[in-house]
Amino acid sequence: MYLLSIFAIKKMKRIFFAATACCAILLCQSQNEKDGLVQWLSFKEAQEKNKTIPKPFLVDIYTDWCGWCKVMMKTTYSNPNIAGYINTYFYPIKFNAETKDTIEFDGQKYVSTNPAHPKAAHQLAVKFLGNNLAYPSTVFISSDLKTTFLSQGYLKEQDIEPFLVFMVENVFRTSPFNVFQQLFKDAFYNQSLKKRVSVLSLQEAEKQKGKKKTVVFFYTNFCNSCKVTTQAVIHDSLVADVLNKYYNTVVLNAEEDTIVFHHQKYTKQLINGYPFNTAVLFITANKFSLPCFAILDENMQAIETIGLFQTPESLYHILKYFGENIYQKMRWDEYVQSQQSKQATEVPENKDKAGKNTPVKAKQKK
Repeated sequence: MYLLSIFAIKKMKRIFFAATACCAILLCQSQNEKDGLVQWLSFKEAQEKNKTIPKPFLVDIYTDWCGWCKVMMKTTYSNPNIAGYINTYFYPIKFNAETKDTIEFDGQKYVSTNPAHPKAAHQLAVKFLGNNLAYPSTVFISSDLKTTFLSQGYLKEQDIEPFLVFMVENVFRTSPFNVFQQLFKDAFYNQSLKKRVSVLSLQEAEKQKGKKKTVVFFYTNFCNSCKVTTQAVIHDSLVADVLNKYYNTVVLNAEEDTIVFHHQKYTKQLINGYPFNTAVLFITANKFSLPCFAILDENMQAIETIGLFQTPESLYHILKYFGENIYQKMRWDEYVQSQQSKQATEVPENKDKAGKNTPVKAKQKK
């Protein structure tokens, strides 16, 4: 059953970014102040590398006369944690919006709109920015080059963090950016965020067997969207009510050395090259991915595993679908249609109102 995004439109832990900081310093010793610590590529180099190892693109669009472009290079892109993450998980491109060079991108060639004028915009800059030629601008492009997200203006370290995770962990496939951005801030920087769900250990949930279903949310030290789910999404008022009513809620570290489940001890092994505890395969019926969560019945047997990041609204409907046993009498697509016909009148108001409008534009190639 594929439940992922029918309802969806579509303080970063310092220890996580610090894991790439040393890499940034070692790889970028020759980088000068003008370029920061990011190892910038040309469009040609990035596209060639992407053929072998697909990664999202980060395009810094600047001009020689743009003061805030220089500030961003000296601050955000000179932060070893940020630069290390970008160098590891992106193909970063530094693009002068007024260059006179011919650039080939995604099978098309682009040139200056007026080679005789020193400040004429490049055709590719116009493609990315439209009529709003503002600098600095940052474009994030999916590895298949089909989806782009634009942010215009100076991005501080904390501003760029959710963008990076949004692209690297494929959150853009199931969530609008403004929703994820607010949840990200709540998860990593909002110390006063109200915790509305009582989280149990796996052993505590097993002791409750026979009373409620159980939902297991998985996380790791490197999965930031998992942390957004476990630190913010499940405590959203929209989600918390249905969790508390129908489920025992477990938050489980997939990297635990030892996990006991159904009286059996599980240890860590390499799973697709990562050292995960093998219990995650048993709990998810071999459907483990990151991020994901597993829904278990009252006897702690797997019902379904759902992957990818879920917004509070999407998660609410999924939990309701299984919690109220609707899944036993109605297919998921039928449930969706029934909810859409009611125009979501049964969905309680989200008191948290996650997300405000942000200056981000998304484009998707058809």
